[in-house]
Amino acid sequence: MGQLDGKVAIVTGGGSGIGKGIAKAFVDEGCSVVIAARDSQRLDDAVDDLKSSPGTITSIPTDVTDEEQMVSLFSKTMNQFGRLDILVNNSGAFDGGPVEDLTMEQWQRVMQVNVTGPFLGAREAFKIMKKQGGGRIINIGSIAAQKPRHSSSPYTTSKHAVWGLTQSLALEGRDHGIAVSALHPGNVMVERRGDGKSATGRDEGPEPLISTEDMGRTALLMATLPADANMLEAIVLPVNQQYLGRG
Repeated sequence: MGQLDGKVAIVTGGGSGIGKGIAKAFVDEGCSVVIAARDSQRLDDAVDDLKSSPGTITSIPTDVTDEEQMVSLFSKTMNQFGRLDILVNNSGAFDGGPVEDLTMEQWQRVMQVNVTGPFLGAREAFKIMKKQGGGRIINIGSIAAQKPRHSSSPYTTSKHAVWGLTQSLALEGRDHGIAVSALHPGNVMVERRGDGKSATGRDEGPEPLISTEDMGRTALLMATLPADANMLEAIVLPVNQQYLGRG
């Protein structure tokens, strides 16, 4: 018996990186998982990688910044599975640089993906979960919401917003059995960090990294708490990462 047998989850940005790591942790415990992202090929590859797991894995190509596509994602999930127990808002955009050099396009892209996407996802999930009598939403934030990196205005601002959105949603959801939480990763070994550079493109040199599996295990812990318990916030980072006291 898996810890998530009979449960249904949507994981945005589930074709790679942290999202794929979380999707794997869920399907390994018997969950039916819908992964969503813009890159259809990555989604197909992720489904192929995870299809031997005990749970069910399927994909729906989705741009999280597009309201119509997000509504369709939840509608298709309900048509296929008839319920939604867990939403993981994981899709993310990364950009930065000296503030005087930033363009409106850079700023708006990060805000649309990192803030508007989770808002749209939560809105559609609330419609379903209220009727069901409960559910869980896990927003993937960042330690940048508390300890910014240099030259990271768009990303840092967006992750502060995700934490604010999380708290507001947790307050709204508690009378309906909807637990909303934020999982804040530190440095994770994902495709964009393969060269040792930060999300801003600023060369920070070699840094300690944790694996996407570490994030999957943490998300699984959050998702499998008793219905009357919520891990409102979790920070997962390498022991040696410069976080406390970093400037």
